[in-house]
Amino acid sequence: MGQGRSTAQYRNMGSLLHDVNVSTKKATFSMGCFWAPDSLFGVQKGVIRTRVGYAGGVMENPTYRRISDHTESIDIDYDPNEITYNELLNLFWAYHDPTARTSKQYTSLIMYHDEEQKELAEKTLKEEEKKKSSYIVTKVIPAKEFYDAEDYHQKYRLQQHTSLLEAVGLNRGSKLKTSHLAARLNGYIVGFGGVAQFDSEINQIGIR
Repeated sequence: MGQGRSTAQYRNMGSLLHDVNVSTKKATFSMGCFWAPDSLFGVQKGVIRTRVGYAGGVMENPTYRRISDHTESIDIDYDPNEITYNELLNLFWAYHDPTARTSKQYTSLIMYHDEEQKELAEKTLKEEEKKKSSYIVTKVIPAKEFYDAEDYHQKYRLQQHTSLLEAVGLNRGSKLKTSHLAARLNGYIVGFGGVAQFDSEINQIGIR
């Protein structure tokens, strides 16, 4: 991944891509443990930033140790001119088992932010039900309050690489939830996106 590039080049990349100022829409999903979806969605072209947290319940201020009736979830800011909600839904269905019977903490949810998202989510749910022999547990519900998970959960895979964090000007604080670059790197590290996409994005911003 980016072999032969200097620390200074990575730092330059970070200064250019931490903050991306475009109009975005939100998508919110629950797909089991939130670390894997954070990596998956973070590398998708058109996804600007991601954060993981707790949603779907009514208790205020849940935590990992006191999650109550909430579910581990991912909140996605995406550019609808670059990626559609339907494309995000396709990833949702493809990358987890919607028939898995689990505790509420790890269940499957689509939390819609408007009527269009609701209609698309329900449409794809019906399509998936026709494909599966087992009962799909996924629920389509309105998005409510999203509570950020603790800092150590944000971009969890990226946080295992402290030298890379330092090289691009990041630490383990809240910037991991807003940085476009952090979302990308968190996915590239575990193999999502691939080397070709990584190098293509570097070339687009003029880093050689």
